[in-house]
Amino acid sequence: MSNDEKHRATVIGPRFVEAVEYASKRHRAQRKKGGDVPYVAHLLGVAALVLEDGGSEREAIASLLHDVVEDTGVSIKAIRKRFGRKVARIVDGCTDTRKQKKRTAKNWKKRRTLVLDRLRDPCTSTSVMRVKAADSLYNARSMSADLRRHGPEVWQRFHAGAVDQLWYYRSIAVIVSARHPGFLADELRVAVQDLERVSGWWFDVGHPQSSAS
Repeated sequence: MSNDEKHRATVIGPRFVEAVEYASKRHRAQRKKGGDVPYVAHLLGVAALVLEDGGSEREAIASLLHDVVEDTGVSIKAIRKRFGRKVARIVDGCTDTRKQKKRTAKNWKKRRTLVLDRLRDPCTSTSVMRVKAADSLYNARSMSADLRRHGPEVWQRFHAGAVDQLWYYRSIAVIVSARHPGFLADELRVAVQDLERVSGWWFDVGHPQSSAS
């Protein structure tokens, strides 16, 4: 078996199942923005993309836990104790450096700029790049789908509007294409182009279905 084949042959074991249970419990009261879908759907979706990209079980576990520090108050120390230092490092690398209570429209762009700077940093690991790319891909696809269903009011769910959100996702796509080329980079470029196109429907011509018979 070649090295590439070994890399693709990811084995999912009890630690992944434990992470699913842990994330489900910690996020059990949370829903995706603008709906009643359990937030764990997002975490499972990101984990699936990480695995599709050839990620390891460790990276898949980190993807399940990538929001647990920001959104539930769990500490990195607790993650390290339960899932190991390597998983904790990935989660830490994907965690916003500002506290949840400071998440406001005023500092949104500053926080996003810090995220972009971190991804550009050569010291940022491939594992962090993979999880952040999968997270961004899942979010870009979800935003496009919601825009098709609900229109521009979708932007009101966030601390930043269409122009800033498109800037951020476009920037992520550029960085991922340069630093982590492959499946996720390709899909992220397509997803961002679709997000721009759907947003353009509303900016330029109004409801995309308004002219349908």
